[in-house]
Amino acid sequence: MTDITIIGTGYVGLVAAIGLSDFGNRVVGADIDPEKIERLKKGIPPIYEPGIEEYLRRNLESKRLSFTTEVEVAVRGSDVVFLAVGTPPSQDGSADLSYLYAAADTIADNAKGYTVVITKSTVPVGTNRALEDRIRARNPQADVDVVSNPEFLREGKAVQDFFHPDRTVVGTESERAKEVIRTIYRALNLISVPFVWCNRETAELIKYASNAFLATKITFINEMANLAEAVGADIHAVAKTMGMDGRISPKFLHPGPGYGGSCFPKDTKAIASTGDDVGVDMSLIKTVIEANERQKKRVARVLEEMTGSLSGLTVAILGLAFKAETDDVRDSPALTVVADLLASGASVRAHDPQAAENFRQLLPDTQCFSTGYEAVEGADAVVLMTEWNEYRSLDLDTLTEKMKGRVVLDARNLLDPAMVRGAGFTYRGTGRGV
Repeated sequence: MTDITIIGTGYVGLVAAIGLSDFGNRVVGADIDPEKIERLKKGIPPIYEPGIEEYLRRNLESKRLSFTTEVEVAVRGSDVVFLAVGTPPSQDGSADLSYLYAAADTIADNAKGYTVVITKSTVPVGTNRALEDRIRARNPQADVDVVSNPEFLREGKAVQDFFHPDRTVVGTESERAKEVIRTIYRALNLISVPFVWCNRETAELIKYASNAFLATKITFINEMANLAEAVGADIHAVAKTMGMDGRISPKFLHPGPGYGGSCFPKDTKAIASTGDDVGVDMSLIKTVIEANERQKKRVARVLEEMTGSLSGLTVAILGLAFKAETDDVRDSPALTVVADLLASGASVRAHDPQAAENFRQLLPDTQCFSTGYEAVEGADAVVLMTEWNEYRSLDLDTLTEKMKGRVVLDARNLLDPAMVRGAGFTYRGTGRGV
């Protein structure tokens, strides 16, 4: 049984902790946030993610998983230390590595014996090599190998993705470290998960390239949807037919109000910044970033076209998380839309099954309600922002009864346009013609 410490119990760190302990390793989740650690010790996850509470409680009960604020003590007792701390964007778009460097210093000061340091955090190319140099400069006696092992978790499906990944990427040139990796991930070998072995720089770039490509694909279909709307085409038929081409695939061809979340906005900015640092023009990625911001701003503009004016309007926003099956509102398009509506003199009534509390921490003036039907009470217009399943089957008779107006802007194309219009509403989707 391998002793593992995971520094950082946020989204990535917590999923890794429950997954690695379920594989039979002894895992300590370490974090400086005492409130979060106390919740975790009680089996209460600080995030919403399907399946995570069951795995958390099961591995706590098995005694393979524990949590602590004593990061130094945890590192001293470990053979492997995972780094899963935040790397938020700085003002210039580059990744802020201060939390990562602080964790590396803790390892340098406390590691005992041979220690494999595995970076799960998304970091610019060259960071893992710099971390190893930093640890050895601080403690020349440190016997460490720093490995890049980027995560590819989809929020809402993170538990499934950890146990059944498409691939596992490992950046290291150390044979000793490779053996440790094979041991802790033995369960994935047993189900024949492909392992990509490469150097650290390659592993780091794989992560950024993957996310930048997916962000580009989303932005592409959003721009095609805007064009389809202008010329009277159906973006769903366009996207479905494109997806039939094996070179393209149907994934990430769903039009909407723009991408958000913890990865795509941050990682596209970081890779563009890396290009600037090394003199490589990342003009395509920069255009994707700009186009995505325009797509977010487009929602309020379209609603204004539908209603004539936003001033004095009461708007029900259904969906605040950046995607369904998560409570994550980081860079959610709904943040932009609600802010634009409030700035234009509209009042907002909002609902989300999981993300309302997190949303109000960022926009405290947002009125949030416990159900979608409460949110639409007295509304002049409804805007669907997140693809939660409960919004796909809204009762139109109830909307008619509760709403004051008859405007529906479906930014995710969740509803049947003919049914909505047949119920007497003015309906507009994304890429479905005007």
